[in-house]
Amino acid sequence: MTQTFAARIDREDPRRYEELTRLRLEDPQAVARAAATRIKHPGVRLGSQNFIIAADHPARGALSVGNRATAMADRRDLLDRLQIALENPAVDGVLASPDVLDELLLLGALDYKLVFGSMNRGGLTGLVNELDDRFTGHTAAALAALGADGGKMLTRIAYEDADTVATLEATAHAVSDLARHGLIAMVEPFISRRQGGKVVNELTPDAVIKSMGIASGLGESSAYTWLKIPVVAEMERVMAATTMPTVLLGGDPGGRPDEVFASWQHALAQPGVQGLTVGRTLLYPQDDDVAGAVATAASLLTHHTPVTSD
Repeated sequence: MTQTFAARIDREDPRRYEELTRLRLEDPQAVARAAATRIKHPGVRLGSQNFIIAADHPARGALSVGNRATAMADRRDLLDRLQIALENPAVDGVLASPDVLDELLLLGALDYKLVFGSMNRGGLTGLVNELDDRFTGHTAAALAALGADGGKMLTRIAYEDADTVATLEATAHAVSDLARHGLIAMVEPFISRRQGGKVVNELTPDAVIKSMGIASGLGESSAYTWLKIPVVAEMERVMAATTMPTVLLGGDPGGRPDEVFASWQHALAQPGVQGLTVGRTLLYPQDDDVAGAVATAASLLTHHTPVTSD
C-alpha cells in the first residue's frame, strides 16, 4: 500500500527541501524539463466541478491567516501542506505564483493537475499604491511555455482611486493575450474601497454582480474567460449575472468551519459554478488537519453527466 505524503516525510527536518535549493543553484533548467514531461489534466467539462488549491498569497506580501500574522511565511511548511492537499485525487490542480509553481514542478506534484499561474502580484498588501496592481508574475507566453492551463488576475475596482483604470487596462491586455494563446483567463474581480488605511472588498450581492459585469467585458475576447468570485448572500441572483464558468474563492478564513462549508455547498449548487479555487481556508484550517479539510471540501463537489439534447 502506498504511503501518504505525511507518512513519507519528516516535517520537522529542516533539510527536507534541500534538493530544491541544489536544483535552483546547479540546474535551473530542471524546471523547464519538469514542465515538459508533466502529465496534463484530461481537461475540464460541464458537470464535473473542479477543485483548485490557491497558493499565490506570499507573492503579494499576504502571509496572515486569521489571527496568525506569519502563518504562510515558512515555505517548507507551505510546500508540505500543498503536497498533502494535492495528494487527494479530488484536487484537480493548483493556482500559484511563479516561485511556488516552479517548486511544485520540481517536486513532481503536478501530474494530472490543472495549472494556473498568478499574473499580477504588484498590489502588495498595505502598499500605498496597492490598487495599482501591476503584472509582476506570469505572462501568457510563459504560461504557454510551461504547458499551463491558464492565468489568474486579481482585479479590484475602486471608484475613488485613480489607479483602478491602470489595473483594468492591464487586466484587459492579459485577458486578450491569454485568449490568443488559447489559455483560460481566471479573473477575480471585486468592488473595493479604502477604509482605515486598508483596501477592503465589498462583499454584498450587488457589489459582486457589478464587479462580474465589469470583469466579463475586459479584453478583446471573452472566449477563454472564467470568473473567480466570493461566496456571498443571494448566490442565485449573483450567478444569474453571467454565463461564464465561475469558480468560488475562499478568502481569509472566518467563522466556524461548518458554516463556511455549508455556504460553499449552497453556492456550488448554482448553475454555472465550475468548482472551488481555495487556499488559506484549506491549507491552514483551524484544527490544522489539512487532509481532513480538503476531504470535506472535496465531498461538496458534484461530478455528473450534463443533460444534452438529441
